[in-house]
Amino acid sequence: MAFDLVFFGGTGDLTWRKLMPALFQAWRHGSLPLGGRILAVARDDRDDAGYRAWLKERLAEADSAKRPSDDEFEQFSRAIHYLRMDLSQPADYARLTAWLAERQADTVVMYLATSPHLFPQICEQLGAAGLNHERVRVVLEKPLGHDLASAQEINRVVRSVFSERQALRIDHYLGKPAVQNLMALRFGNVLFEPLWRRERVANIQITLAESLGVGTRGDFYNRTGALRDMIQNHALQLLTMMAMEPPSSADADAIRDEKLKVLRSLKPFDAVSVARDVVRGQYRAGNVMGQAVRGYQEEDKVPPGSHTETFVAIKCEVQNWRWAGVPFYLRTGKRLAQRHSEIVVNFHPTPHPIFPGSHAPNRLVIKLQPEDGLELHLLAARGTERSVFNPEGLEALSPVSLDLDFDKAFPTERVGAYERMLLDAIAGRLNLFVRSDEQEQAWRWVEPVLQAWKHDPSGVKTYTAGTWGPPAASALVARDGFAWAEEA
Repeated sequence: MAFDLVFFGGTGDLTWRKLMPALFQAWRHGSLPLGGRILAVARDDRDDAGYRAWLKERLAEADSAKRPSDDEFEQFSRAIHYLRMDLSQPADYARLTAWLAERQADTVVMYLATSPHLFPQICEQLGAAGLNHERVRVVLEKPLGHDLASAQEINRVVRSVFSERQALRIDHYLGKPAVQNLMALRFGNVLFEPLWRRERVANIQITLAESLGVGTRGDFYNRTGALRDMIQNHALQLLTMMAMEPPSSADADAIRDEKLKVLRSLKPFDAVSVARDVVRGQYRAGNVMGQAVRGYQEEDKVPPGSHTETFVAIKCEVQNWRWAGVPFYLRTGKRLAQRHSEIVVNFHPTPHPIFPGSHAPNRLVIKLQPEDGLELHLLAARGTERSVFNPEGLEALSPVSLDLDFDKAFPTERVGAYERMLLDAIAGRLNLFVRSDEQEQAWRWVEPVLQAWKHDPSGVKTYTAGTWGPPAASALVARDGFAWAEEA
């Protein structure tokens, strides 16, 4: 299939750190369709050879297993081209049109790897240049807007140029193999479905933890914060996949319809519930993995006295028959104890215990990163009890676990998140992309939290780098009689 893939922001960090390496891996694996051209667009004054040389230097920084050899890069880079463009100039879009017209590719994908504030301008210019015909798709990288109003404005402009099926809003978390297995776990197996409801589930915890700080992104992060950066998109998408009803088919809209229903069922926040059910924190100096690290306010490009949150913990509820009364706890943060993303389903204890001793209820752990797998925590008898003073003959149970490591179960190299998303964009598969109404509903849900924080900027709590966040986050869960997984 002949395709043209255009990267706006062709010299930006996202393109050379994520997108180009993902395309190279697809090429190396033989999954990138033949006959494709890749065009990097930026303001720098370069030609094809200059851009290829620059990109080769960047890719040399990749992990050794994913680094191209000289021969591999020479072959791969034959498909890579460069076009200097000023994104505000119609004449430059005419040059892009002429380049694309050199052949009639089956598919043209415009990937907007730029700041979101440029999305409306680029889309309007593409429409004016006639680059919105049926063979064109546009990929919009997150964050899509800064709040509900800005997201709606971006979507309004995008819809004026492209149809909904042409606009692909990317959330790379949805491309992770472990997240794909959420769908397989729920809708490819019959085992858990009868248990997947309020009668059996006590609570669900979603943790997206990072041990790194903000690094060189201090200016961006200070304008964004953890709620916008991780909760509004990644965490809520995971929540919808955990809570959604079985879709009628694998069609993209059937799946996205069910996810939207979950977002619309989330109990809305007001000023009182924000104060009660949301904890925000900011890391101070501490020790991570045996190394002393700076606090957030000492990081580069972070203004003194910043109130931006680097940690958020939220208790929320899906108000429908399946999940009524079941707390969902969402948590994300920078400079936490370890890099650790997982979903924990805690089940109710047995209704009538007959074995001696106290035992933790069963739980299912869905590991997202750095490990990728499933753990099912159960109880079992050791079979070593010999006491004559046990008239019932029942011994205390011991915890055991069934552990499935997907990397061992599937020893061949698995498809990375951006590799999958790029291949899906080229093929026109929409299942892993977020629809505009989903995205706007997610913003609508977090908007009261943003507003409450705006009127109470001093409410951010500090936590020591290398810990699991402010003590208030533990208290949030303990109030309901539960504990975070690492504290249980």
